[in-house]
Parts: sequence; structure tokens; C-alpha cells
Amino acid sequence: MRFAASALVAGMLAGCATLEAPFRGHLDSAAAPVRSCAEWYRAIDAEIESAGTRDAQEARIAGFPYLRANRLLAALRPAAEADREALRELVERLAEADLAARRMELANLPEERLRALPDLGAAGVRGEANARTRECAGVLRELDLASAEARALLLDRARVPDDYSTALRILGLYALTRLPFAAGVRRWEQERLEAFRREPRAPEGSSLVRYAPPSTPRVERAEVARILEHAAHNALRIAEPAAEELERLFAAHAPSFEIEVAGRHDRFGRLRWLHGAAMPVVDDAEPVVYTRLAHTLYRGQVLLQLVYTIWFPERPPREPGDILAGRLDGVVWRVTLAPDGEPLLFDSIHPCGCFHAFFPTPRARPRPAPDALEEWAFVPQTLPRLRPGERPLLRVASGTHYIESVSVVSGADSVARYAFRAEDELRSLERLEGGRRSAFGPDGLIAGSERPERFLFWPMGIASPGAMRQWGRHATAFVGRRHFDDADLIEKRFALDLGEDSR
Repeated sequence: MRFAASALVAGMLAGCATLEAPFRGHLDSAAAPVRSCAEWYRAIDAEIESAGTRDAQEARIAGFPYLRANRLLAALRPAAEADREALRELVERLAEADLAARRMELANLPEERLRALPDLGAAGVRGEANARTRECAGVLRELDLASAEARALLLDRARVPDDYSTALRILGLYALTRLPFAAGVRRWEQERLEAFRREPRAPEGSSLVRYAPPSTPRVERAEVARILEHAAHNALRIAEPAAEELERLFAAHAPSFEIEVAGRHDRFGRLRWLHGAAMPVVDDAEPVVYTRLAHTLYRGQVLLQLVYTIWFPERPPREPGDILAGRLDGVVWRVTLAPDGEPLLFDSIHPCGCFHAFFPTPRARPRPAPDALEEWAFVPQTLPRLRPGERPLLRVASGTHYIESVSVVSGADSVARYAFRAEDELRSLERLEGGRRSAFGPDGLIAGSERPERFLFWPMGIASPGAMRQWGRHATAFVGRRHFDDADLIEKRFALDLGEDSR
């Protein structure tokens, strides 16, 4: 029922996006190529919505079906408004975000729906569909960029709705219920602080297993700085290293994991679809860390972030009626780099968006919270400045998969190695019975990973609290509004030392 409701809402939103100006005018255009491209987008959106293969990572933009926004690009709209070159760069990035999402949506589309699309040949249908989408994106983009009215509409609408429901908060009497929730958050934070102060001790009957990243040559700090500078040669100064450079950066800054293993639920691995399964499962025969590139804004400067995620099969109940227990769990670890290549700050969540914690170095000084009740920046531990070749070692508790401590290691600290895989793979996974399917639903959640806590925590306005989520859908605070990918998340909470060359 939840899936059907999500599909209905998504369909309504898609209809609005299709009928809004300037797209409405493209459907009635006297120019045959423009009209044909508009019809193409209307056709593929109809099939995607009907099949339920919509990808929720970025937000669609009403009236511009060939564009999608994330929170960083939405935050760069003022720069684009002030500079024509920056505007073109922004629009091209919005278009690439949509093309990437549509590649996933079309890959996941059942064969019979794909063949129902107009003007495609009998062979190489998916390739033709992607090529047609890219061609039409170019046609509509150039047309809209030439129109002052369309440019103004685009800059106004290129926003990302937050993942909080004001209606639910009103129904849940948020102004009052946030008080006991805030008290509960403070109790949890105190418990975690006490855990960090204790000497970590594995539960009886468990073993301690350490996993290190793949062995690669060390990358010197000056080389990292060079990569970052070279990769940011564009109008918006967004660093996007080439694939080989990015691989080196991920290896250079990857953490090691020291995990208390008491059962299969503590063994991380690759997400897969099993035959006839209703939700993806973790294959622990292949220890995998999923990686993604991200960015944050600090005083108008775009800083590069590296994100690492591990997935566990479940969070088992600690006692009968444990409302936090459920299928699938994980740890997300993020590194924010200075322009000189040194890590400034680390932070972490679980894939539900829960348990957000920050681990600053001396180059990141916490700012005070504006509201004593609001979940602002929980800092259970600070870290020293890391030298080249050093990396964090995350001690992960059995069952809860909480980070219990972070230390610093260097060299070959373990013979057990994990492999890297791109997180975007999860948007289109192969199915044993044929075809492909995303790990996430059109609402950005993994169906089947719901927690009983959702029946108690809904007044805080988050859809299905505790369920595993896709990137871009991580609300990380019950009290207040905060997202893991907010462009100003770090800037609001920390004063950063970017070094002499970056002031």
C-alpha cells in the first residue's frame, strides 16, 4: 500500500512537471524536432511512472523534465544567476544528473514497456532510448537557455524539497512532542559519549575482525591538492576528478573497520537481489565498501567529500520489542577535504539517516547551536590531524553497528581487505530471474527495511523513520531540520581552517 501511494504521488508530481511551462509550450511547438522531443519525454515518463522505476536520488524540476537538482546545485543558483557562464555550467550539470537517473530508470524498465516507447528500432532498444534522451535534452536545453522567461523559471524552481513533512508535524503536535524527543536524543548522546570513553570490549562469544582498504601506492598531500585544483577548472569551481584520480583519492582516505562479529548480522558485504526476493540482501562472501563523490559549500567555496558505505544484513533485536531492529543496516563514513588535500572533518550516519555524529580535526572548530533543543552537531570524539599514509580505524559494535571509537592507523594494518564498488550500482542491480531493479523504491526507501519505531516517531515529520534510504534522502535530525547532503551543513556547524592559499 505504501508503494502504491508513493507511486500515485510520484505520478501526480510527474504530471505537474510535464504540464508546467515552458514544457507545456514545447508540446505545442510549431517546430517538429521540439514537439517530437517533448513527446518523447512525456512517453518515457509515462512508462517509468507506470512501471514504478522512478529514481529518487535527485529532485525533478517542474517544467524541465530533462533536468534534476541536488542540494549542492540548488545552493549554487545565486552564482549562476550572476554569471552567464556559471548558468550554463549549472544547467549542464542539472542535465547530466537527469541523464544519469534516466539511464537507471530505463535500465530497470521491463522490456515490454521499453518496446512501447515511440520511434525505437527492434535492436539495441535501451541504447537507442538513452541516445534519444540525450539528444532531446540538448534540444530543449538550448531552447530554454535562449529564453529569459525560461531561465528565470529554472532558477526559481531548481530546488530540492526537504525530507520533512510539515503536515505530519502539525498532526503530531511537533511544538510539544519535540520536547520529549529532544530529551531522548540527549540521553542517547550521553550513552554514546560514555561508550566512547570506555575501553572497547567485544561481547562474549564474538570475534574482532579488522578490514583494510585495497593496498595501493601512497598518495602525497601535494598530489591530492594538485588533483583537487585541476579538477575544479569550471565556472562553478566544483572539483570532479577523473576516474583514475578519484580511485586514488578513495584509496588514500579510506578508513579501516574493526568490527565485533557475533554472527552473520555483523558481516558486511555486497547488496544483491536473490531470485524472487522482495528486497535486496547482503552477500557477505564479498566484503564491499560502496563509494561516492560529494561536495559541500564553505563561504562560497566548494569542498570535495569522499563517502564510504558498508551494508550489514540486519540490526538484530537487543531485547524483545526492540523498535530499532530490522532488516539491513550499515555505516556511512564521510571525509571532507581541504583544498590542500588534508582531511578537515569526518562525519557518519547509518543508511537510515540516523545517529549522525561528527569527528572534527583541529582544523574544524564547532560552532554553538542556535537552539538548545535542536539536534545540531554531536561530537563524541575529536581526531588529530592525519599525516599522509594515515587513516581512521573505526571500531564498530556488534548488533547495533554503532561506531564506538575512532583511532588512527597506517600501513598494512590488516590482511583482510575489502573491495570498492561505486554506490551508483545500487540504483540498478541485476536480478537472477532477468532484468534489473534498483535497491531503492520510487520514494527513495528500501522496502522491507522498515522499523517499528516509525509508529512512534512519525510526529517528527520523517517518512518511515529507521528505514534504509537512498543518497539525497537522508534526514538526520528528529528535532530541527537537517539533511546529510545539505550544502551548508558543515558551514553552519564548524569554522574551518582552509589554509593560507584558500582564504
